[in-house]
Amino acid sequence: MSYVGPDFDSPQPRRPRRGPLTVALAALVPGALIGWFVYEAVASPGGDSGSAAAHSSATASGAPASPTGTASNDDKPPNPSPLKGKVVVIDPGHNITNFQHTAEINRKVDIGTNWKECDTTGTSTNAGYSEAQFTMDVSHRLRTLLEQQGVTVKLTHDGDSPAWGPCVDQRAKIGNDAHADAAISIHADGAAAGDRGFHVILPASVHAGSADTRAIVGPSALLGRGIKTDYLRATGEQLSNYVGDGTGLVTREDLGGLNLSTVPKVFIECGNMRDSNDAALLTNSAWRQKAAQGISEGIVSFLRG
Repeated sequence: MSYVGPDFDSPQPRRPRRGPLTVALAALVPGALIGWFVYEAVASPGGDSGSAAAHSSATASGAPASPTGTASNDDKPPNPSPLKGKVVVIDPGHNITNFQHTAEINRKVDIGTNWKECDTTGTSTNAGYSEAQFTMDVSHRLRTLLEQQGVTVKLTHDGDSPAWGPCVDQRAKIGNDAHADAAISIHADGAAAGDRGFHVILPASVHAGSADTRAIVGPSALLGRGIKTDYLRATGEQLSNYVGDGTGLVTREDLGGLNLSTVPKVFIECGNMRDSNDAALLTNSAWRQKAAQGISEGIVSFLRG
Protein backbone atom coordinates (compact mmCIF):
# COMPACT_ATOMS: atom_id res chain seq x y z
CA MET A 1 0.00 0.00 0.00
CA SER A 2 1.03 3.67 -0.39
CA TYR A 3 0.92 6.49 2.08
CA VAL A 4 0.25 10.10 1.20
CA GLY A 5 0.90 12.59 3.90
CA PRO A 6 0.96 16.36 4.03
CA ASP A 7 4.67 16.48 3.23
CA PHE A 8 4.47 14.36 0.06
CA ASP A 9 3.18 15.10 -3.48
CA SER A 10 1.44 12.55 -5.53
CA PRO A 11 3.95 10.56 -7.52
CA GLN A 12 4.43 11.91 -11.19
CA PRO A 13 5.22 9.79 -14.25
CA ARG A 14 8.97 9.94 -15.13
CA ARG A 15 9.90 11.72 -18.44
CA PRO A 16 12.12 9.57 -20.63
CA ARG A 17 15.61 10.90 -21.58
CA ARG A 18 16.26 11.88 -25.25
CA GLY A 19 18.69 9.57 -26.99
CA PRO A 20 21.34 10.76 -29.51
CA LEU A 21 19.25 9.70 -32.55
CA THR A 22 16.31 11.79 -31.42
CA VAL A 23 18.51 14.84 -31.01
CA ALA A 24 20.02 14.39 -34.47
CA LEU A 25 16.63 14.06 -36.15
CA ALA A 26 15.37 17.14 -34.37
CA ALA A 27 18.28 19.13 -35.82
CA LEU A 28 17.96 17.80 -39.37
CA VAL A 29 14.24 18.19 -39.97
CA PRO A 30 14.12 22.02 -39.87
CA GLY A 31 17.15 22.21 -42.20
CA ALA A 32 15.56 19.83 -44.66
CA LEU A 33 12.33 21.82 -44.66
CA ILE A 34 14.19 25.08 -45.27
CA GLY A 35 16.15 23.48 -48.14
CA TRP A 36 12.92 22.21 -49.72
CA PHE A 37 11.30 25.64 -49.58
CA VAL A 38 14.39 27.29 -51.13
CA TYR A 39 14.45 24.67 -53.94
CA GLU A 40 10.78 25.26 -54.68
CA ALA A 41 11.39 29.00 -54.83
CA VAL A 42 14.35 28.96 -57.24
CA ALA A 43 14.05 25.76 -59.28
CA SER A 44 12.59 26.21 -62.77
CA PRO A 45 9.70 24.07 -63.90
CA GLY A 46 10.92 20.85 -65.46
CA GLY A 47 14.45 21.38 -64.12
CA ASP A 48 16.26 18.42 -62.60
CA SER A 49 18.07 18.38 -59.33
CA GLY A 50 21.26 17.12 -61.01
CA SER A 51 21.54 20.26 -63.16
CA ALA A 52 20.75 22.48 -60.19
CA ALA A 53 23.41 20.79 -58.13
CA ALA A 54 25.93 21.06 -60.96
CA HIS A 55 25.12 24.76 -61.37
CA SER A 56 25.49 25.35 -57.63
CA SER A 57 28.77 23.46 -57.50
CA ALA A 58 30.18 25.19 -60.59
CA THR A 59 29.12 28.62 -59.31
CA ALA A 60 30.77 27.96 -55.98
CA SER A 61 34.02 27.04 -57.70
CA GLY A 62 33.90 30.04 -60.05
CA ALA A 63 33.57 27.88 -63.19
CA PRO A 64 30.58 28.18 -65.58
CA ALA A 65 28.30 25.17 -65.68
CA SER A 66 27.53 23.15 -68.76
CA PRO A 67 24.46 20.96 -69.41
CA THR A 68 26.51 17.89 -68.51
CA GLY A 69 27.53 19.33 -65.18
CA THR A 70 31.13 19.99 -66.22
CA ALA A 71 32.96 23.27 -66.63
CA SER A 72 32.50 25.02 -69.99
CA ASN A 73 35.33 25.02 -72.59
CA ASP A 74 34.08 28.18 -74.30
CA ASP A 75 36.90 30.20 -72.82
CA LYS A 76 39.57 28.01 -74.41
CA PRO A 77 41.36 29.60 -77.42
CA PRO A 78 40.34 28.19 -80.82
CA ASN A 79 42.63 25.72 -82.52
CA PRO A 80 45.14 27.53 -84.74
CA SER A 81 44.68 27.24 -88.49
CA PRO A 82 46.59 24.25 -89.88
CA LEU A 83 47.80 26.58 -92.66
CA LYS A 84 49.17 29.27 -90.37
CA GLY A 85 52.79 29.82 -91.34
CA LYS A 86 52.28 28.68 -94.93
CA VAL A 87 53.33 31.22 -97.56
CA VAL A 88 51.83 31.61 -101.04
CA VAL A 89 53.10 34.05 -103.67
CA ILE A 90 50.56 35.20 -106.25
CA ASP A 91 51.90 36.64 -109.48
CA PRO A 92 49.27 38.71 -111.36
CA GLY A 93 50.31 38.37 -114.99
CA HIS A 94 51.55 41.58 -116.72
CA ASN A 95 50.85 45.08 -115.42
CA ILE A 96 48.09 47.45 -116.43
CA THR A 97 50.62 50.24 -117.18
CA ASN A 98 53.14 48.14 -119.12
CA PHE A 99 52.02 49.72 -122.38
CA GLN A 100 53.35 53.04 -121.10
CA HIS A 101 56.82 51.57 -120.47
CA THR A 102 57.69 49.74 -123.68
CA ALA A 103 61.43 50.42 -123.44
CA GLU A 104 61.62 48.97 -119.95
CA ILE A 105 59.55 45.86 -120.58
CA ASN A 106 61.29 45.09 -123.89
CA ARG A 107 64.67 44.77 -122.17
CA LYS A 108 65.92 41.17 -122.37
CA VAL A 109 66.57 39.09 -119.26
CA ASP A 110 68.21 35.69 -118.80
CA ILE A 111 65.70 32.88 -118.10
CA GLY A 112 68.25 30.05 -118.11
CA THR A 113 67.35 28.43 -121.41
CA ASN A 114 67.53 31.69 -123.37
CA TRP A 115 66.86 35.43 -123.14
CA LYS A 116 63.38 36.91 -123.22
CA GLU A 117 61.67 40.26 -122.80
CA CYS A 118 61.40 41.57 -119.26
CA ASP A 119 57.60 41.49 -119.57
CA THR A 120 54.79 42.05 -122.07
CA THR A 121 51.58 44.03 -122.16
CA GLY A 122 49.39 40.93 -122.23
CA THR A 123 46.20 40.53 -124.24
CA SER A 124 42.61 41.78 -123.93
CA THR A 125 39.06 40.99 -124.96
CA ASN A 126 37.76 42.42 -128.23
CA ALA A 127 35.90 44.98 -126.12
CA GLY A 128 39.12 46.15 -124.46
CA TYR A 129 39.05 44.43 -121.05
CA SER A 130 42.75 43.82 -120.48
CA GLU A 131 44.42 40.69 -119.24
CA ALA A 132 46.23 42.80 -116.61
CA GLN A 133 42.88 43.98 -115.21
CA PHE A 134 41.62 40.43 -115.10
CA THR A 135 44.70 38.97 -113.44
CA MET A 136 44.81 41.65 -110.74
CA ASP A 137 41.12 41.22 -109.93
CA VAL A 138 41.40 37.43 -109.61
CA SER A 139 44.63 37.77 -107.61
CA HIS A 140 42.97 40.05 -105.07
CA ARG A 141 40.07 37.64 -104.70
CA LEU A 142 42.46 34.73 -104.36
CA ARG A 143 44.50 36.54 -101.71
CA THR A 144 41.37 37.12 -99.61
CA LEU A 145 40.32 33.47 -99.80
CA LEU A 146 43.78 32.19 -98.85
CA GLU A 147 44.17 34.62 -95.97
CA GLN A 148 40.85 33.39 -94.60
CA GLN A 149 42.53 29.98 -94.37
CA GLY A 150 45.42 31.43 -92.34
CA VAL A 151 47.87 31.58 -95.25
CA THR A 152 50.41 34.39 -95.54
CA VAL A 153 50.07 35.83 -99.05
CA LYS A 154 52.47 38.01 -101.02
CA LEU A 155 51.79 39.52 -104.45
CA THR A 156 54.63 40.15 -106.89
CA HIS A 157 53.03 43.51 -107.62
CA ASP A 158 49.83 45.24 -106.65
CA GLY A 159 48.57 47.51 -109.41
CA ASP A 160 50.53 50.67 -108.77
CA SER A 161 53.65 49.11 -107.28
CA PRO A 162 55.85 48.85 -109.22
CA ALA A 163 54.67 51.14 -112.01
CA TRP A 164 55.53 48.50 -114.63
CA GLY A 165 56.61 44.87 -114.70
CA PRO A 166 58.26 43.51 -112.66
CA CYS A 167 60.46 41.53 -115.04
CA VAL A 168 59.86 37.81 -115.24
CA ASP A 169 63.14 36.99 -113.48
CA GLN A 170 62.23 39.32 -110.62
CA ARG A 171 58.78 37.73 -110.32
CA ALA A 172 60.44 34.37 -109.78
CA LYS A 173 62.90 35.87 -107.28
CA ILE A 174 60.05 37.28 -105.17
CA GLY A 175 58.67 33.79 -104.70
CA ASN A 176 62.11 32.37 -103.99
CA ASP A 177 62.99 35.07 -101.45
CA ALA A 178 59.68 34.50 -99.67
CA HIS A 179 60.47 30.77 -99.40
CA ALA A 180 56.95 30.23 -100.67
CA ASP A 181 55.28 26.90 -100.08
CA ALA A 182 53.49 27.47 -103.40
CA ALA A 183 53.45 30.13 -106.11
CA ILE A 184 51.06 30.75 -108.97
CA SER A 185 51.05 33.13 -111.92
CA ILE A 186 47.57 34.18 -113.06
CA HIS A 187 46.97 34.72 -116.79
CA ALA A 188 44.34 34.65 -119.54
CA ASP A 189 45.19 33.60 -123.07
CA GLY A 190 44.99 35.48 -126.36
CA ALA A 191 44.45 32.62 -128.82
CA ALA A 192 42.23 32.59 -131.90
CA ALA A 193 38.45 32.79 -131.69
CA GLY A 194 37.00 29.32 -131.29
CA ASP A 195 39.89 28.22 -129.08
CA ARG A 196 38.26 27.75 -125.71
CA GLY A 197 38.97 26.59 -122.21
CA PHE A 198 41.66 26.83 -119.55
CA HIS A 199 44.94 25.08 -118.97
CA VAL A 200 47.58 24.90 -116.25
CA ILE A 201 51.26 25.23 -117.22
CA LEU A 202 53.82 23.11 -115.36
CA PRO A 203 57.60 23.63 -115.30
CA ALA A 204 59.71 21.30 -117.41
CA SER A 205 62.88 19.81 -115.95
CA VAL A 206 65.44 22.49 -116.78
CA HIS A 207 69.09 22.64 -115.76
CA ALA A 208 70.75 25.37 -117.77
CA GLY A 209 72.51 28.60 -116.89
CA SER A 210 70.84 30.15 -113.87
CA ALA A 211 67.82 27.83 -114.12
CA ASP A 212 67.42 24.54 -112.26
CA THR A 213 63.88 23.27 -111.82
CA ARG A 214 64.70 19.65 -111.06
CA ALA A 215 63.74 19.90 -107.40
CA ILE A 216 60.37 21.54 -108.06
CA VAL A 217 59.10 19.57 -111.06
CA GLY A 218 57.38 16.92 -108.93
CA PRO A 219 55.68 19.17 -106.36
CA SER A 220 54.74 21.68 -109.07
CA ALA A 221 52.99 18.94 -111.04
CA LEU A 222 51.08 17.95 -107.89
CA LEU A 223 50.09 21.58 -107.33
CA GLY A 224 49.02 22.01 -110.94
CA ARG A 225 46.89 18.88 -111.07
CA GLY A 226 45.07 19.91 -107.92
CA ILE A 227 44.36 23.39 -109.25
CA LYS A 228 43.13 21.96 -112.55
CA THR A 229 40.66 19.65 -110.80
CA ASP A 230 39.28 22.27 -108.41
CA TYR A 231 39.16 25.03 -111.02
CA LEU A 232 37.21 22.80 -113.38
CA ARG A 233 34.70 21.95 -110.66
CA ALA A 234 34.33 25.51 -109.33
CA THR A 235 33.97 27.34 -112.65
CA GLY A 236 32.49 24.81 -115.06
CA GLU A 237 34.95 26.11 -117.65
CA GLN A 238 36.04 23.45 -120.11
CA LEU A 239 39.55 22.12 -120.48
CA SER A 240 41.46 23.75 -123.32
CA ASN A 241 40.51 22.47 -126.76
CA TYR A 242 43.66 23.84 -128.42
CA VAL A 243 46.59 22.88 -126.15
CA GLY A 244 47.24 20.03 -123.74
CA ASP A 245 45.53 17.28 -125.75
CA GLY A 246 42.41 17.59 -123.62
CA THR A 247 44.26 17.13 -120.32
CA GLY A 248 44.22 20.78 -119.26
CA LEU A 249 47.95 20.46 -118.48
CA VAL A 250 50.91 21.77 -120.48
CA THR A 251 54.63 21.53 -119.69
CA ARG A 252 56.90 24.36 -120.86
CA GLU A 253 60.58 25.24 -120.60
CA ASP A 254 60.45 28.73 -122.13
CA LEU A 255 58.86 30.69 -119.26
CA GLY A 256 61.25 32.59 -117.01
CA GLY A 257 58.76 32.67 -114.16
CA LEU A 258 58.94 28.87 -114.00
CA ASN A 259 62.53 28.25 -115.07
CA LEU A 260 63.96 30.51 -112.37
CA SER A 261 61.67 29.38 -109.57
CA THR A 262 63.10 27.37 -106.69
CA VAL A 263 59.67 26.87 -105.09
CA PRO A 264 56.69 24.85 -106.43
CA LYS A 265 55.05 27.05 -109.05
CA VAL A 266 52.56 26.88 -111.92
CA PHE A 267 50.86 29.22 -114.37
CA ILE A 268 47.15 29.13 -115.14
CA GLU A 269 45.60 30.44 -118.34
CA CYS A 270 42.07 30.96 -117.04
CA GLY A 271 40.42 31.15 -120.47
CA ASN A 272 40.80 32.69 -123.92
CA MET A 273 40.04 36.41 -123.96
CA ARG A 274 39.72 36.40 -127.75
CA ASP A 275 36.88 33.91 -127.79
CA SER A 276 33.47 35.48 -127.22
CA ASN A 277 32.20 32.62 -125.06
CA ASP A 278 35.23 32.65 -122.80
CA ALA A 279 35.30 36.45 -122.77
CA ALA A 280 31.74 36.49 -121.42
CA LEU A 281 32.97 34.48 -118.45
CA LEU A 282 36.22 36.34 -117.86
CA THR A 283 34.44 39.71 -117.75
CA ASN A 284 31.81 38.49 -115.26
CA SER A 285 32.55 39.40 -111.65
CA ALA A 286 30.64 36.47 -110.15
CA TRP A 287 32.49 34.05 -112.41
CA ARG A 288 35.86 35.57 -111.48
CA GLN A 289 35.01 34.81 -107.86
CA LYS A 290 34.44 31.18 -108.85
CA ALA A 291 37.79 31.20 -110.64
CA ALA A 292 39.53 32.48 -107.50
CA GLN A 293 37.67 29.90 -105.41
CA GLY A 294 38.78 27.03 -107.63
CA ILE A 295 42.41 28.14 -107.60
CA SER A 296 42.28 28.63 -103.83
CA GLU A 297 40.90 25.14 -103.23
CA GLY A 298 43.63 23.60 -105.34
CA ILE A 299 46.36 25.49 -103.48
CA VAL A 300 44.88 24.70 -100.07
CA SER A 301 44.70 20.99 -100.90
CA PHE A 302 48.36 21.08 -101.92
CA LEU A 303 49.40 22.90 -98.75
CA ARG A 304 47.57 20.42 -96.56
CA GLY A 305 49.35 17.57 -98.30
